[in-house]
Amino acid sequence: MANLAGFLVETAERHPERPALRMGERVISYAELDRSSARAASLLLSEGVRPGDRVALMLPNVPEFVVLYYGILRAGAVVVPMNPLLKTREAEFHLADSGAVRLFEWHQAPGEGAKGAAAAGVRHVAVEPGGFAATLAAHEPLPGIAETDDDDMAVLLYTSGTTGKPKGAVLTHAGLRHNTEVNGIQIQRITPDDVVVGCLPLFHIFGQICTMSVTVRSGASLVMIPRFVPGDVLDAIARERATVFEGVPTMYAALLQHPAETDVSTLRMCISGGASLPVEILHGFERRFGCAVLEGFGMSETSPVVTFNHPDRPRKAGSIGTPIRDVEVRLLDDRGQDVAPGEVGELAVRGPNVMKGYWNRPEETAAAVPDGWLRTGDLARADEDGYLYVVDRKKDMIIRGGYNVYPREIEEVLHEHPAVALAAVVGVPHPELGEEVAAAVVLRPAAQASPDELRDYVKERVAAYKYPRRVWLVDQLPLGPSGKILKREITLPTP
Repeated sequence: MANLAGFLVETAERHPERPALRMGERVISYAELDRSSARAASLLLSEGVRPGDRVALMLPNVPEFVVLYYGILRAGAVVVPMNPLLKTREAEFHLADSGAVRLFEWHQAPGEGAKGAAAAGVRHVAVEPGGFAATLAAHEPLPGIAETDDDDMAVLLYTSGTTGKPKGAVLTHAGLRHNTEVNGIQIQRITPDDVVVGCLPLFHIFGQICTMSVTVRSGASLVMIPRFVPGDVLDAIARERATVFEGVPTMYAALLQHPAETDVSTLRMCISGGASLPVEILHGFERRFGCAVLEGFGMSETSPVVTFNHPDRPRKAGSIGTPIRDVEVRLLDDRGQDVAPGEVGELAVRGPNVMKGYWNRPEETAAAVPDGWLRTGDLARADEDGYLYVVDRKKDMIIRGGYNVYPREIEEVLHEHPAVALAAVVGVPHPELGEEVAAAVVLRPAAQASPDELRDYVKERVAAYKYPRRVWLVDQLPLGPSGKILKREITLPTP
């Protein structure tokens, strides 16, 4: 089996009546999901979509996303997931760059996708549950699934474009299948009895593979939550008796700070990824909710998981764990040589999970994977047991007067202050030192602390060149679509 959609077909044969998707009152069995996706494949083929064509999805976390995702794959086409919040010019770029032939957009969207599709000359389809169901019902389910090779593109996933225009990472059927199997069997150990909370956006690789694909492969149930609201998520965990929750650090911080006392004792595993989870938030969450949080590392270009704190090995707080099966990692210096034990180097990855390349960008592909090893842009170190610790993003490192300052280290110290909910450390220009260390801080509800107090708190705990000379309080930090803090959008307050 090469086609990623084979997981759905096999699960539907084994567990046809088990609930695959839950969203409020809607419950869709695996037999229904399998049949609907087969009808979606027939619809696409009847309208001239051919194997290898790119089909874009601009949908929130709703059942129709899953139906279309597997329908596109069954037809042998390629899924192009897009953030529903993209503006017209952004949607136009994704569609034109990918050469998409269709865009499916949620009917309640503000229409930015439709305008982008018009500008790119791409057919636009508004997805409304009732009308979409009627459209599918008019098509007979496609028997079987399209044959694909392991190396064929399954998903064209665009990166966030923090250093320029987004790039499309070409993810193969084999790479996504491998990551799904390793996550489902060895890491999360998902069974048909599990109920997984799906509040991570499915257009993002973390939610798409680690929640949706893993759940479908295992025959478990996916609770779909279109928008992350802490109280709603806690209520959903209690109501659906969820056993697995997966989120990014800002989600864990929000759940920890939420005042409601909700019974989430059914949780057996929580997973954090997407960014480094501050140790204080990890420990605080575990104390309050009584469920261990396992942290890993991944990225769009690696389908996504690279390393993890495996459940059958000792966990180390603050570590991203060790490589998953069949994946190799190295820590390299600027010349591409391995760093000495204990030293910091750029994390490089090789394995079946690594992307085929960037879509139509051979030069950028060669720069990212110059020798078969993907350069992640993350700086890390390894301890004596081989556990890896991300120090920071290579581009986020601050050079103050010739000294390297890693923002994550300073953020960890700030999170130890009892008044701090979230903190982001950035470098700001300085006429003499090159860069100065600065910190934007969100306080816990009802907590009080002055910028001077926070600055002095860090000053007492780190070397003199590391502590932030500029500290300011904010109501919230800018977040990306997956919940990551967007440091590039943090600006100094006017004096």
